[in-house]
Amino acid sequence: MDFVNKLPPMDFLRSEEMTLVQLIIPVESAHRAVSYLGELGLLQFTDLNADKSPFQRTFVNQVKRCGEISRKLRFFKDQISKAGMVSPIHSSPQPDVDLEELEIQLSEHEHELIEMNANSEKLRQTYNELLEFKMVLQKAGGFLVSGQHHTVAQERELDENLYSRDNYADIPSFLEQETRLGPSNEAGLRFISGIICKSKALRFERMIFRATRGNMLFNQAPTEKYATDPMSVEMVEKIVFVVFFSGEQAKIKILKICEAFGANCYPVPEDITRQRQVTQEVLSRLSELEDTLDAGVRHRNKALTSIALHLRKWTIMVRKEKAVYDTLNMLNFDVTKKCLVGEGWCPIFAKPKIQDMLQQATIDSNSQVGIIFQVMDAVESPPTYFRTNCFTNAFQEIVDAYGVAGYQEANPAVYTVITFPFLFAVMFGDWGHGICLLLGAIILIACESRLGSRKLGSFMEMAFGGRYVILLMALFSIYCGLIYNEFFSVPYHIFGGSAYKCRDATCRDAHTAGLIKYRDPYPFGVDPSWRGSRSELPFLNSLKMKMSILLGVAQMNLGIILSYFNARFFGSSLDIWYQFVPQMIFLNSLFGYLSLLIVIKWCTGSQADLYHVMIYMFLSPTEDLGENQLFWGQKPLQMLLLLLAVVAVPWMLFPKPFILRKLHLERFQGRTYGILDTSDMDLDVEPDSARHHVDEFNFSEVFVHQMIHSIEFVLEAVSNTASYLRLWALSLAHSELSTVFYEKVLLLAWGFDSILIRLVGLAVFAFATAFILLMMETLSAFLHALRLHWVEFQNKFYHGDGYKFRPLSFASLPDDED
Repeated sequence: MDFVNKLPPMDFLRSEEMTLVQLIIPVESAHRAVSYLGELGLLQFTDLNADKSPFQRTFVNQVKRCGEISRKLRFFKDQISKAGMVSPIHSSPQPDVDLEELEIQLSEHEHELIEMNANSEKLRQTYNELLEFKMVLQKAGGFLVSGQHHTVAQERELDENLYSRDNYADIPSFLEQETRLGPSNEAGLRFISGIICKSKALRFERMIFRATRGNMLFNQAPTEKYATDPMSVEMVEKIVFVVFFSGEQAKIKILKICEAFGANCYPVPEDITRQRQVTQEVLSRLSELEDTLDAGVRHRNKALTSIALHLRKWTIMVRKEKAVYDTLNMLNFDVTKKCLVGEGWCPIFAKPKIQDMLQQATIDSNSQVGIIFQVMDAVESPPTYFRTNCFTNAFQEIVDAYGVAGYQEANPAVYTVITFPFLFAVMFGDWGHGICLLLGAIILIACESRLGSRKLGSFMEMAFGGRYVILLMALFSIYCGLIYNEFFSVPYHIFGGSAYKCRDATCRDAHTAGLIKYRDPYPFGVDPSWRGSRSELPFLNSLKMKMSILLGVAQMNLGIILSYFNARFFGSSLDIWYQFVPQMIFLNSLFGYLSLLIVIKWCTGSQADLYHVMIYMFLSPTEDLGENQLFWGQKPLQMLLLLLAVVAVPWMLFPKPFILRKLHLERFQGRTYGILDTSDMDLDVEPDSARHHVDEFNFSEVFVHQMIHSIEFVLEAVSNTASYLRLWALSLAHSELSTVFYEKVLLLAWGFDSILIRLVGLAVFAFATAFILLMMETLSAFLHALRLHWVEFQNKFYHGDGYKFRPLSFASLPDDED
């Protein structure tokens, strides 16, 4: 025990020691102090205004302003994205501006952009209408009979439409003008020309036919290219139509139908000369509008470029300001003393750094009163904080996904760094596949700096975050693949020749029959001669199944041992004597003994049936073992272990609840005394402090909880051991699937003389290897390894009932805010 006490502490095994602190900040230095603490990122503020709604807090107006500025910045970002521009990663240097100046500057930019967008939209609509008018003039001219003339009123209407205005942005839309076809009392044939989406043309024609009772002639012609609809601004395939009819009532009906179907009608003169003149004018107007639109786009892009240079800097600034005001809203505002009072958690090692930052904030804000920083007594459990790096962070996230460790509870991530990739490799073991994973991990690590600053997809972001996990999984897969002697399911004589040879000269098939062992075993891993032999599958099944049990029992024992260190760290002798000791006895009396029998059988080469030994250890403990006896004294040892396993169950169940009840009664009868950390008066004086009263003792609840825990451990000792057999099952499945792809795809294709068949076989084999063995099997083994750690390993000691330390840190603010 003295040796254990002298061991140096493991920093990553226990979370950082935390302390509850109080800050009393003068109003004039509050903003700067919180900003400096956000840059430091080592203080988690407690919300002292949890009973108030967001609209009742002191700095709600400032938060609203930050939200409005964020909206404007998102608007600029969308405009830059729509313009096809890319915001630079590094902003150009610019003098620092405060929030008020930035708000005024952004409002001016927003107003300018909105105005430019409105003008551009109106010009674009006019341009699209003129483009449609040009198509109608080109196609409809062939349908019209020459020699007929319209009245002067129509020509005057065309003159007004095409020449009368110089400012194109103020030209009324052709769609909003009434199409005039001459005086209403004019007799004879009339027509309406326009353009409509091709998908609506058939229904449009039928509707006009029914409305006019067949008294019409409908002509249509497709446009040469897709046209932009002036209203929806979408590229659609359209057709030009001309409807000939007679009568004023028919005209009214047709115009209503055109409006209902979204058809755009344009007046076309019948005279060929007039058509050419109008066409030339339309082309001239289109050319001028194109120049105007190009000039507008250049001006708009220039404005967006100037905004994009500072957009990232502005966004970061606003996010920081919003975080500062959100934090200030968590503090109590003392009106009489003109100061803000806050509480929060910080690591003990960070106290000098925080004090230096607060002192600097006082100096920079020219405050006459300093900031008071004092340590408080805490009743509630502190948050959990582990200092991780880019290597250990992914393993810590794997553990935290199950549950965050309680304050200074033993951290499973210390052991998960090794055990997780190793158990994955036991199921995935193939050093060819491991090399493929290793190459992928090396690429991710080599591009770490470049990929870390980019916005990645969900899958790529997950792979990049776990790049070091993939690296260790690949290395352990290569190691286990060398033990299994599998390279894409093919064995190789890497470490020397086989230990087996033919029995005599007549032995031709050295893989199926007639093999004898003639020298020492193969130096490392499985002998290549087992491949293809009749006993290959029974041998590998037995090897991997027993190995899975050994690994499982070892990891479960590690979990129980960690429960001892937890109990020892928190000074709970009850958990040591009435939880750790009986659990170790029960588990190792049964499955520890099974592991011992496996090792002895491997070492002695015995033919004993371990299934028979374990079954009759319970059914007939006094029966003679016969040929299943592995060592002297096995029978009395089995009886002793069975007795210890039976005694361990009530040992876990009964003593602890009754001892806790006895200690509770003694506490209130005055037989034992202890130092009180906090009095009830303290709790009443500080109602805003983040504290909770201790729960009352309930014997029935404690006893039921202990009974559930004991029964659960007994059942889980069996089920968890069986669960580790997934290591054997997944390893066998991966090996056999790889063998099938190699023999039934690659070798089968290689048996043909055709180069094409060989290439097809190689492509199918590569596809199956990449997408099935390297992706699906990797994911399957990953999830099973995750299950073994979360359930079989961590439930032996890990409560996971803590909460993360989430300090005010500008470095961890989200990139995109809602």
